[in-house]
Amino acid sequence: MKTKINKPDTVNIVTLGCSKNLVDSEILMNQIKLNNLKVVHNSNDLSAKTVIINTCGFINDAKEESINTILEFAKAKENKQIENLYVIGCLSERYKKDLELEIPNVDAYFGSNNLKEIIDTLQIDYKKDLVGERLLTTPSHYAYLKISEGCNRKCSFCAIPLMRGKHISKPIENIVKEAAFLVNNGVKEIVLIAQDLTYYGFDIYHKYKLAELLDKLAKINGLQWLRLHYVYPSDFPLEVLDVMKQHNNICKYIDIPLQHCSDNVLKKMRRGITQNQTIELIKKIRNIIPGIAIRTTLMTGHPGETEQDFKELKQFIQESRFDRLGIFPYSNEEDTYSYINYKDEIPEEEKISRMEELMEIQREISLELNNSKIGKTFKVLIDRREGANFIGRTEFDSPEVDNEVIIVSSNTSMQIGQFYKITITEANEYDLVGKLSEN
Repeated sequence: MKTKINKPDTVNIVTLGCSKNLVDSEILMNQIKLNNLKVVHNSNDLSAKTVIINTCGFINDAKEESINTILEFAKAKENKQIENLYVIGCLSERYKKDLELEIPNVDAYFGSNNLKEIIDTLQIDYKKDLVGERLLTTPSHYAYLKISEGCNRKCSFCAIPLMRGKHISKPIENIVKEAAFLVNNGVKEIVLIAQDLTYYGFDIYHKYKLAELLDKLAKINGLQWLRLHYVYPSDFPLEVLDVMKQHNNICKYIDIPLQHCSDNVLKKMRRGITQNQTIELIKKIRNIIPGIAIRTTLMTGHPGETEQDFKELKQFIQESRFDRLGIFPYSNEEDTYSYINYKDEIPEEEKISRMEELMEIQREISLELNNSKIGKTFKVLIDRREGANFIGRTEFDSPEVDNEVIIVSSNTSMQIGQFYKITITEANEYDLVGKLSEN
């Protein structure tokens, strides 16, 4: 159904899920704004008569949040509080037919890569030449930059290829142009994201090109921090580490989702890597980039995970001492390899219990690592102010997901989006407390 929007109107984009979804929303918002419509993000104000919900369908909790959000706005439409309701993104890509049957008063459902179709439905002009330009929803000093879409991996538990399709890399020149645009508009930190950074470039250049891309991005004048998210461990391109050593503005930070360490579970997960290879990779990363912060994610309760497998995972965490760690209980996703070939026999309570046990181990590690920073001085980027305190991050922390530095200060000359030297005075499990350095 196409609905005519009477200008001036306001479009509310509601974004759920990951930073990759956020980038998609930012591109859509820019297209809407350039058509002289007002656009807001994640607004609860129902004065916006057109609402577009960008959904996530990755795991059960994300699907539930997306469905509840759709139902909330569908009720608002039924009550004539809003006029037009559209749903886009991963959940809509995967369950479009089901959603159309279950929640029919949504005007239209779109998949993950249907930007032009959404614009056409809004009956505004699609500006093809400006697709890479965005209306940032993050603080103006940092932005996420998506370098590819989709994934070619065959992980047994993951539904991303079902929702996002096969891996498609953006050309290097397009990414560099987009990054330069962001920096010219005040962005100081760029976080590179994709479903799989490791595979970047192989589909269009027939070789892995992440190292070359990093080298070109790091040379952009004015870019002070460049950060890597979601680097797949199998076939990890070690030349990336050499480039990191060459450029001071590439953060000593890497997000490398390992998922498990037991050979039994890794094989069932179809991760393409063994326990020994994983341990050796971590050693190589730390030897080549001393002091690097490694963030990873692990999973508990995958079908076939035995008590011995879990014991190995506990030992792996204790010995690896990751700087940042996220843990998720296994979610039995329809049509994935695990869903089709394995029985989800581990009770949900056991999955969560294992997750909590691992997080308790990590809390102790995090506290020890943070305490070791007391008395040291770090370059800190200020993200926001809360009361009398300024909140910032070191190069070892990514926005939204990692540690923060709390600067207790009445010094109002500090500015959001600027860098300062901060001396750490206190620490807890997940945050640091500091003061402006006197040097």
